[in-house]
Amino acid sequence: MKNTDSFAGFLLIGLGLYFLLRQFNIPFLNPFYSWPTILIIIGAAFLLHSYLSRDFANIFTGVLLLGLGVHFHGQAHYSFWIDHWGVYPFIIGLAFLFRSFKTKSGLLPGLILIAIAIFALVTTSNPIWFRFINLLFDWIESFWPVVLIGFGAYLIYKKR
Repeated sequence: MKNTDSFAGFLLIGLGLYFLLRQFNIPFLNPFYSWPTILIIIGAAFLLHSYLSRDFANIFTGVLLLGLGVHFHGQAHYSFWIDHWGVYPFIIGLAFLFRSFKTKSGLLPGLILIAIAIFALVTTSNPIWFRFINLLFDWIESFWPVVLIGFGAYLIYKKR
């Protein structure tokens, strides 16, 4: 079986289960019938594919999508969930760390991002330069589709 076939298989099984359970309309699962769940499914498919095929190139993508899906789901459904820009570098840092465990690259950026995120999340009085970061993340939260379009264009046109 080809690697792309196994990823497509995991993705189709996950999406099929999602839509099948959605048709059954089980009341206990109603909070999961949302777009963050689709991010979680895609991230889990990337991770399953990466670990089972021993092709660890997609671990970063899997952890990133899974983390974002869990974060957005938590924001929508739990009042105690942290709604702070520091969560995003934390998720990206975790993605770097998970990838570094298998590929031996990306440990330092992961640790730096996690340290910045923890500093941002636990300090009550942030330095003056953190206001710039707050403004940047407020802009990104308002115009995140533009960020997606730009990142997609970069992936298409980057030099290989």
